[in-house]
Order: sequence, then structure tokens, then C-alpha cells
Amino acid sequence: MNLSKEQAQSALSMMVRSRHFEECIDDFFKRKEMHGTTHLSIGQEACQAGLSLALDQGDWIVPTHRCHGHTIARGANERKMFSEMFGSADGICKGLGGSMHMTDVQTWNAGSSAVVGSGVNLAAGLAFALKMQKSQAISVAIFGDGATSRGSVHESMNLASVWSLPILFFCENNDYGMSAAASRMVSTSSIASRADAYSISHATVDGNDVEAVYAAAQKAVTYIRTTGKPYFLEVKTYRCCGHSKSDPCIYRSREEEAAWSERDPIFLFSRRMVESGLYSEEDVSRLILEARKHIDEAAVDAAAIRNQRISLDQAMEYLFAPEEEEVYKVCQSTTRMSYREAIRQALDEEMSRDKSVHLIGEDIGLYGGCFKVTGDLYAKHGAQMHETPVSEEAFTGLAVGASLLGLRPVVEIMYGDFSTLASDPIINHAAKIRFMSAGQLSCPMVLRSPIGSGTGHGAQHTQCLEAMFANIPGLIIVAPSCPGDAKALLKSAIRSNNPVLYFEHKHLYNNLGPVGDEQYLLPIGKAITKKRGKDVTIVSYSHAVTTCLEASVRLSLQ
Repeated sequence: MNLSKEQAQSALSMMVRSRHFEECIDDFFKRKEMHGTTHLSIGQEACQAGLSLALDQGDWIVPTHRCHGHTIARGANERKMFSEMFGSADGICKGLGGSMHMTDVQTWNAGSSAVVGSGVNLAAGLAFALKMQKSQAISVAIFGDGATSRGSVHESMNLASVWSLPILFFCENNDYGMSAAASRMVSTSSIASRADAYSISHATVDGNDVEAVYAAAQKAVTYIRTTGKPYFLEVKTYRCCGHSKSDPCIYRSREEEAAWSERDPIFLFSRRMVESGLYSEEDVSRLILEARKHIDEAAVDAAAIRNQRISLDQAMEYLFAPEEEEVYKVCQSTTRMSYREAIRQALDEEMSRDKSVHLIGEDIGLYGGCFKVTGDLYAKHGAQMHETPVSEEAFTGLAVGASLLGLRPVVEIMYGDFSTLASDPIINHAAKIRFMSAGQLSCPMVLRSPIGSGTGHGAQHTQCLEAMFANIPGLIIVAPSCPGDAKALLKSAIRSNNPVLYFEHKHLYNNLGPVGDEQYLLPIGKAITKKRGKDVTIVSYSHAVTTCLEASVRLSLQ
């Protein structure tokens, strides 16, 4: 046996606790004592235990919707996990996450994603933050074979390779993406070999052999810590249950299931523990019974308090992170400059003030940005500016992940229209991560993008999509109308502890106006009176404010 006695006991305990936890919740669902849905990983326990044994404290994981085993393996409290399944206030996320969204920052679990492959971007962001913070820790993106058909996964692999990020791409290949067999949906018999296209080292291992998974994961982790480069590990396994609780598994044969049951990871490892001579059959039986008893006790304790609920008001408190107390000083001096220059000056001042502020986007370096907003900032702030491939979903998701560890990314999307390409990380993660984690995580990031027509670019480069995002709870929308507001509001947006989408109308870039000094900020969410009158109130934003002011002048002359 290649594991120490302590490691072997830990591995067996992880696998048995994972298995029995899922057996218990399956039973709760069948008795209609739990509601919603759940996705079980029975049969995949060796993947969870082998990976966890190879990780250190401080190494982050981003699991899939099939997350229970990995959450247990990293050390989460099983009673709180049961409580989360019940939707109770005792839950790991106060009952706001449920089966598919378990977050536990105490065990370096950034939360699982219910969108296939969606968490890979966030894991890349965690790795980026760890690298910027000069940490020795790594990030692990956990995903299944089905996710390897997602463009975001490939975008993230390319970005991780280009930027040399300390991330382990951990692919649990259980041969099925829901009901679709990998043999029909994946264009290669070796998923790991896809990493060759991104110059990423890789390996494939038997995912039902916990010792083999541990050895392969340990090799991968050592490689990442030593080189600072990403690694791809494919673990071949099998889920013995359906995709979800309502899946009758009509798409696979009983013979196939029987063949895999003979390779049950808990049975195989239990036998090996005895054959090694380090354990007796009585020892192994005792360890299994202890692990099962631990889960049974956790289930009973959680069931006893399952009707405890947080209130709607308490839940709403998790929608936005509290903001720091800012002292809004009266502007002492102003300088006349363009809207474009005002934004650049805000970026300059905030990067100088706070080294956790990082600019991320396409062509923001020597080129100066698509609309020349970043200009020559690269010369002064090169270490805080990061040019990206054409991969909006990947680098926006990376920014979300990086913000979870304290960075304050400012993402530039070249055109507002292209924000649709990044809608998954914006809507499904940036907007929801604080709520779903019950306040364990926050997303202090800014996404900047030009909007508006009149430049002759056509319908895919001229849209104003801010109203679409304004309908998403958890997002803050800013669209300033003049140079002075543009600078003051961008500075406030960067200092916000919440995700802010900051839209810049193209027709405003050349507009001139007074711009405040370095200390001048404006509160977000508070209207400014641009012109006083007595007949009508007009509320507007962005370039439309200019139109309204021009109209008011004309009307006043009539």
C-alpha cells in the first residue's frame, strides 16, 4: 500500500462518509422530507478522497453541482450540509444554496456551480489571485466529461496556460454528461489529450483506485507548485446512480452497471487495506461503522432543527455586501478634461492607491484600449494590467473568481454588446455569489464597457444593454453622463464591495467638462440635480442626460 496508515484511514473515512451522506439524502428525498433536487456521486468517492489527500490547507476547490463528496473530503461539517439540504438556518449557506451551491470558506471551498463547466472560470480567477498575492496555494477546477465540450472550459485552459496560473484542471470522466455517453459526445477517446493543444501537461488515471488518484494528484500538485503552470488530470470513474433523483437511467444497460459495481472504490480499497497486512477485517469494519455512525448522527441532529429558517429580511441582507464608510469631501479643485481622460485618471488614481486593483481586458496595453481609454496607463501600471485573449467569458469569470480572494478587478469589455458573451459569470456568479454563500463571499469587481449608437458600427456594436442587467438582483449599474461624474463614480465603483457594471456611452468620450480632484467621490445610487425648474421632473442617465438638458434649454426659450 502506497498510503500511510493515517492516510488510508482518512481515505476510507472520506469515501464512506461521502457514500453514506448521499444514501441518507436519497432516503430523505424518497420520504419527501427534502425538496428540490440533488445530484449524487455514488461510485466516484475515490476521486474525491484521492484529490483531497493531495491538497494542503489553503488550496481552493470549485466543485460541480455533484459536490457533496468533495465538500465532505475538504472537511465541511456534515450536519450543516444536511441542514443546507433541508433549507434550514443551520445550513452551511443558511439554506440559501441547497444541494448544488455549497460554499465553505473555512475549508477553502469557493462553492459549486450548477451550470456545467461554469465554475472553471472562477477557479482560474482564484489561481490568478493566489499568483498575484504570491501564495504557494493552488486552485482546483473540478468538472465532468460533459463540461469539456463547453467553450468556457477551453477559454480558461488557454488563458491559464498563457498566464501560467497555478490551477489543476480535475476532470471526473464518469462516461456520461447527463444521459449522453461520452463516446457519442466527445470527439476523442482521451479527454486529457485535449490539454496538449494548450501546452498543458496532463495525465489520466483510474478514478476508482484511491491510491492511484492520490499519486496522480500529488504529482500534479507538486508540478503546479514547482513550475507555477497549470496541469490537467483526467480521472476515469462511474456514477452508479442517475444524473439526478428523477433519472431512471434508461440510457445505459444493467450489465454495464453490474460490471462497474464490481469495481466499487470502497470495496476495492477495503480489500486492499486488509491484503496489505496493516489492517484486519475487524479494523476495516470498525472504521466503516464509525464513519457511517458519524453521518447518521449528523443527519439526526440536522433533522431535529430542520424547520428553523432565516427570515426574508435576513436573506435580503445577503444580496449586497456592506460598503465601507466613505467620507464624501467637497471638491477642492477641478480640471477641465474629456470624459475619456476622466475615466483614465480614475483608473490611474485607484491603481496607485490600491495595488489590489487590476485592469483586465483585450488590447488595453500598448494599443491603449479600443476607444483609447486606458491610453498609456500600461507604462505606469504594467504589473496591474493584464491583456487577454479574445475570451470574454473566461476573463470575466476569472475576474469574478479573483475578487473572491480580495482583488478588485476592473474588466474592460470592448463593446457593450459583447457583455452577452460574459453573461454567465456576470449573472450566475457575480450577482449571486454573496447571496448563495450567505455572505461568506463577496464580489468587489467592476465591468466597464462602451455602449450606444451613432458611430456607424452596426447592430452588433451599438446596443445599450444596461436595462437587461438592471433586472438582475445583486448587480449595480452605473452610467455617468459627464466627465466629472464619470471619474467620481468610477472611483466609488472600484471601492465598492459589490459587482458594478459601469457603462460608458461612446458619444460622451470627447465631451469636455470640469473634473474633480483625487479625493472627490460620488455616492452610487444617489441622483444628481443637473438643472432646477418648476414645471416637470425628468429622470435620465448616460448620454440621454445631455439630450434632456438640450431639450430643457430649447423649451425654456419658447
